[in-house]
Amino acid sequence: MGAAIRPGRLIVVSAPSGTGKSTLCTRLCELQPQVAVSISYTTRPPRGAERDGVEYHFVDDAEFDRLVAADAFLEWARVHSRRYGTARANVEKLLAEGRDVLFDIDVQGGFQIKRAVPAARLVFLLPPSLAELARRLRGRETETEAQVRERMRAAAWELAQGRGYECFVINDELERAVRELDAVRRAERLSGDCVESNRFHLERLLAEVADFVPNQA
Repeated sequence: MGAAIRPGRLIVVSAPSGTGKSTLCTRLCELQPQVAVSISYTTRPPRGAERDGVEYHFVDDAEFDRLVAADAFLEWARVHSRRYGTARANVEKLLAEGRDVLFDIDVQGGFQIKRAVPAARLVFLLPPSLAELARRLRGRETETEAQVRERMRAAAWELAQGRGYECFVINDELERAVRELDAVRRAERLSGDCVESNRFHLERLLAEVADFVPNQA
């Protein structure tokens, strides 16, 4: 008789745009094959080399409306004038297989998942600094300067919402950040010094906002 399949865990990873959460989640999946990233549906067009069904399921507004009406989403939210949603059936299938599921989603969706599944872990990914966040956004070369400024203003709101999350990881060095995220996934306890240091870093970023974000105008 085979061993029982361990029910999978839900781990939400949220961050301001440009912090690197997609890269972080992809790297963890490369290292831990039992981990899968939930592929969201979105009404935004593909960027660069993005492929339908790989980075996102790209749909139009009519199809998104149909999925909302059918209660097909575990969560959905409007972000930067586009809608994003997580398909309930896809998540249930992965969990039934014993996979741990990462959600690369915004804070609105993260809080919705936590309400629906209280055992889900909420992880907020932090940039090293707001200046570095702006540099990464410009380095993507997918947004206009006006869009970069808008994303930086949105980042201020997202960081404040991040205070409602349980765990904080600083993405200043990818492999170290992956190890910390994997520890959360495994339900391992990070050292108290690490936890407090990362939480303090969030507060330091929020203190920077008043000086930094207006200068983006």
